[in-house]
Amino acid sequence: MSQQGPIIVVARDGRPAFADTLADAAAFPVVESQWMDVQAAVAELQPALIVAEVSDGCTDHLNELARSVAHAQPYVPLIVIGELATPPPNALPFDGSDPTFARLPARANAALRVRTLHATVLRRLDEPDKAASILPETDPLQEATALLVGRGASYPALSIALGEQMGIVGALSIEAGAKHLNIRDIDGVIVGEGFSPRIVDAFLTVLSEDTRFRNLPVIVAGGVAGVKPSYELANLEVVRGGPQQIVGNAAPLIRQQAFESRLNRALKSLEAGGVLDPRTGLLTLEAFEKDFTKAVSDIAERGGGFSAARFSFERADARTSLDAARILGRLMRRMDFATLQPDGSIIAAFAETDLRMANVIVRRLASVLKHTMLSADSKARMDAHVTLATLKANDSAEAVLERLHGISQRAAS
Repeated sequence: MSQQGPIIVVARDGRPAFADTLADAAAFPVVESQWMDVQAAVAELQPALIVAEVSDGCTDHLNELARSVAHAQPYVPLIVIGELATPPPNALPFDGSDPTFARLPARANAALRVRTLHATVLRRLDEPDKAASILPETDPLQEATALLVGRGASYPALSIALGEQMGIVGALSIEAGAKHLNIRDIDGVIVGEGFSPRIVDAFLTVLSEDTRFRNLPVIVAGGVAGVKPSYELANLEVVRGGPQQIVGNAAPLIRQQAFESRLNRALKSLEAGGVLDPRTGLLTLEAFEKDFTKAVSDIAERGGGFSAARFSFERADARTSLDAARILGRLMRRMDFATLQPDGSIIAAFAETDLRMANVIVRRLASVLKHTMLSADSKARMDAHVTLATLKANDSAEAVLERLHGISQRAAS
């Protein structure tokens, strides 16, 4: 287990069994505390992780503890073992029904990994005035995307409860859900009713065997028979209860995953010298304009094809545009580059590509966007309106960009 400081374990009285599990997993030192003393222990020890045994009787102490570490720099995970009616938003749930707590070290290690990422980003932020643009302080859940897989009677209620807190992508089959996982960034998976135990078992097994998803929050509704939290998935939870209880357990884990995604984008931006937008992973406006001008100049000198496309969306809000930008970033070829415009549109440049081939590329991209991006109106799919332009003889970069903004041509939808 990655260790970056002491771990505080909190219980009402006596040494909790999970303290031995953490100690045996080389999470040393493990420091015990009671609820009355935990605030002093946190202030003195500056822990890397807090694991607390909770019940509704300790709600006030837990809320105070959660508030004290909610904005810690770097991130301090708070894992809670036990059932609560209304857990704090940063309390990561853990099912303590297994007396051996065998899965707890994996859950702790996944949380400590996020802390390590946060510490790395903070260390590399050499200019404090840029911290807000690289790493915003907004709630990561606002930009999280959850995949809801299900087709049972609980699906509509789950969809509404999730949609009140985060963006959701729905899938009525396991196969459709798998496609979304491969196309876009997903911060958590909720598996609802409507599938046989064999199908759910196969889905969870595939997730556990893919290193990309081993730390992904996966919440299985308790109504799915025969599923036990025994897969190699660090953030797997089986939750029994209604939609609000399921979402209440899912939200803290999805928030942590969304925070990790934000940190990864920030780190890539810092490593690239600030030319990547930490919100989207695409080039910043300034970097795009510089690369675009250089690409046009190079093509003019040595010849070859060069095309660009502008993707715009009707009724799009900021969330929709960000979602589309991140999807495009995953789909584009390594030789291509793009940026998110202030008006919410996206301009992409295709190197060594003539107009015919650019048409093929943008049709594919627009089709994927239509079927996967999040809409400002959850009842309607978003159409991508695409304007194409190609480099002509004696063209300048400004001329190509002017044609992109001036031609009202719908090349794909």
